[in-house]
Amino acid sequence: MRSSDGTISGIQKAAILLIALGPEQSALIFKHLKEDEIEELTLEIANTRSVTPQLKEEVINEFYEVCLAQQYIAEGGIGYAKELLEKALGQDKAVEVIGKLTASLQVKPFEFVRKADASQLLNFIQDEHPQTIALILSYLAPGQAAMIISALPPDRQAEVAKRVASMDRTSPEVIKEVEKVLESKLSSLVNQDYTIVGGVDAVVDILNTVDRGTEKHIMETLEIEDPELADEIRKKMFVFEDILLLDDRAIQRVLRDVDNNDLAIALKGSNEQVQNAIFKNLSKRLAVMIKEDMEFMGPVRMKDVEEAQQKIVNIIRKLEDSGEIVISRGGGDEIVV
Repeated sequence: MRSSDGTISGIQKAAILLIALGPEQSALIFKHLKEDEIEELTLEIANTRSVTPQLKEEVINEFYEVCLAQQYIAEGGIGYAKELLEKALGQDKAVEVIGKLTASLQVKPFEFVRKADASQLLNFIQDEHPQTIALILSYLAPGQAAMIISALPPDRQAEVAKRVASMDRTSPEVIKEVEKVLESKLSSLVNQDYTIVGGVDAVVDILNTVDRGTEKHIMETLEIEDPELADEIRKKMFVFEDILLLDDRAIQRVLRDVDNNDLAIALKGSNEQVQNAIFKNLSKRLAVMIKEDMEFMGPVRMKDVEEAQQKIVNIIRKLEDSGEIVISRGGGDEIVV
C-alpha cells in the first residue's frame, strides 16, 4: 500500500478513511463530492485489498488532527489553531498539521483584521488610498465594513463603495503588500491563487447594513457618477421606498411588526405613493390615527425619519430572510410558484 519511500497518496488515505468509517458514513460523505471524485475514490477503494491496523490508525489520527485544526481555525484563526495544537500535539506536529491545511485550505486574507475593532481599524486605514480601503472592506463582515464606511468623510464614501463594486480579481502580490502594512505575520498564509473579492454583491451587503443617511449619500453620488452601477446595486438591495415592491399581503404582514410611532415618523419623510400604499393596508381607524399623529408631531428631524425608516426596512429584510414575504426586485424573470 505504501510507496517505495514509505508514503501513501492523498487518494489512498481518503479510501482507507472511507473503508474505516463504514458504508453508512461513507455514503453521507459521497453526497458532498463531485462525480469525478466519487469515481476516483470508488476505484481506489476497489483496488485496496487489505489495510493493516497500524496504517488505519495513522490515517484516522491524521484525519482527526486536520479536523481539529479546521475547527480551531474557524473559532479563532490560524494563530489560535497553532497555539492549541501545540499544546495538544507538540510544536513539530502542530506546524506539520497547519502546513498541510494551509497548502490546501483557502485561508481568507486579512483574517486578523476581521477580528479587530472597527473604530481602531478605521484609524489605520482612513488615510489610505480608496482602492486600498475598498480591498480591505471586501474581506470584512458587512457589519464591520458598514461601520468603517459610515465613518469615512462623505466625499470618500461613494468612491470607496464604487471601487468595492467594480473590484473583481486581486493578485496575491497586491494583497500581500496591503497585509504587510497591517500585519506582516499573516502575509505568508495568503493563498497563491487569484482571489475573487468585492463585486456588486459585496457593496450591496455593506449598503444594506450602513445607516440610511450613508446609504442615501452613496447611492445619490453613484447615480450621478455611474448610473448603470447605481441601477445594478439598487436592483439587489431594498430601501424604504421599495416597499412599493411588496404586494398588499406582504405589506400587511410587515405592518404587524412595526411600531405605530416609528411608522408615523417614517411616513412623515416619504412620498405620497408610499404613504398611500401603507394607508390602504391599515384599518381605517389606525390609518386615521397615524395621519393625526403625523399632523400633530410637527417638523421631524431627517435623522429621526431615516432611523424610523431603517427600522422598518430591517423588519422587511428579516421577514424576507425567514421566507414570510417575497420581494420582487425587478428584472422580469423572477417567477414565484
